[in-house]
Amino acid sequence: MANLAYLSLGSNLGDRQSHLREAIRRLQTLGSVKAVSSLYETQPVEFTDQPWFLNCAVSLETSSTAIPLMQQLLEIERAMGRQRVQKKGPRIIDIDILLFGDEVVNTPDVTIPHPAMQYRRFVLEPLAEIASEVRHPRLQKTVRDLLQELPPGQSVLHTPRRLTTNDE
Repeated sequence: MANLAYLSLGSNLGDRQSHLREAIRRLQTLGSVKAVSSLYETQPVEFTDQPWFLNCAVSLETSSTAIPLMQQLLEIERAMGRQRVQKKGPRIIDIDILLFGDEVVNTPDVTIPHPAMQYRRFVLEPLAEIASEVRHPRLQKTVRDLLQELPPGQSVLHTPRRLTTNDE
């Protein structure tokens, strides 16, 4: 049975675009990448003394369930060189599960829907581009509604560029 997961990808170290492209390529080993948003240049939040991020959202159809998928995503991050030195600090790659179908998961290691997604413009803008009508299973609001409810702030600059793993 196929499950549809919505992921947020971000990078703010090195060749950010190449890191995102490589992460998407690796995601294809876990299932079928159905959509990739444009790239968004985004200001860091919480820990702000670091380079800006390049972010995108991805929909992934997978036969995996939520918790094993999270473990696979963490392995992709590790294999790409992510080091968890500082909480919310700079990173080569960050891959978060935002939504996993209409499932709600709450374990010590995995929380789905992502617990902060409704507060983050850098998550909601790319996600709205590929899944504006998808409903948050806890809040019962669409991604578009969540984005419209955000207060002003959080610099997010849309770029017209889209990534595929075939980009040169």
